[in-house]
Amino acid sequence: MNITIRQLQAFREVMQTGSISEAARTLGRTQPAVSHMIASLEEELGTPLFERQRGRLFPMPEANFFSSETEAILQQLSSTCKVMSDMGRLQEGRLRIVSMPASSQFFFPRLIADFVKDKPKVQVSLMMRTSSTIQKWIAAQQFDIGLAETPYPDPALLVRNFNLRCVCAVTRDDPLSDREVITAADLSGRPMALLDEGHPNKLETEAAFKAGKSRLVQRFEVNNFQLALQLAERGLCNTLCDPLTANSYREYNRAEPRLVFKPFEPSVSLAVSLLQPAHRPASTLVSAFADKLTAELEGLEEPV
Repeated sequence: MNITIRQLQAFREVMQTGSISEAARTLGRTQPAVSHMIASLEEELGTPLFERQRGRLFPMPEANFFSSETEAILQQLSSTCKVMSDMGRLQEGRLRIVSMPASSQFFFPRLIADFVKDKPKVQVSLMMRTSSTIQKWIAAQQFDIGLAETPYPDPALLVRNFNLRCVCAVTRDDPLSDREVITAADLSGRPMALLDEGHPNKLETEAAFKAGKSRLVQRFEVNNFQLALQLAERGLCNTLCDPLTANSYREYNRAEPRLVFKPFEPSVSLAVSLLQPAHRPASTLVSAFADKLTAELEGLEEPV
């Protein structure tokens, strides 16, 4: 079978108008062209569709059956084309996102809300997991986009890396809260909450204190910055955290924030990555959201 959409459209118009000339006028084609399409359609089907009497066409019983099938085919094609058009205009589709805790509570909901506000048919899944789980899920193509701490190289992942400049958390009544910038020397000898042993952020913090000839005192070891902020707001320590966690804290504690966040010198960063499956092309919708996420993260990056 080598039936074309144009043949089906011509057949439908002939059935609806009962005339080759009317069908040709509706389709913007010549009468010989429409006659040829009907004849070639009959040839492909192996059966006549019309009886021709004195220049007029009368549908055969087979034509009435084929007419309903043709209508269903053309309606389905029209519906499919509309969906594809909506997808191309970012009006339809699905985003599957998985994020580390620091960006799940406020950063991604705000970003997603802004992205889909004019796209009522777009569906979104947002899950929160640890960075190691995010890496596995993206590599297995279970999600479209992940935001995690920078992983080791993996051929199953497409990776965009970002170095987010950390800020120092101090209580509002701390004398350091009036400083424009807090330095390692300002924190020398003060109790600190740091990430676990061997974490790149902890290593950078140690290097920053060494460069500032300051004494780093670790009182608490934690595996995420949210825990560190809970200890810091009780006045038990200071901590350096990434801007995503700091922004989440501000959003959650709008009424009475106990902490303020100040730039820190020498700079300390948290390396995070936007992850996508390497072996599956991204849809137009996913690519557009990835670009929006990239722009947001670039705004939080360590200045070069």
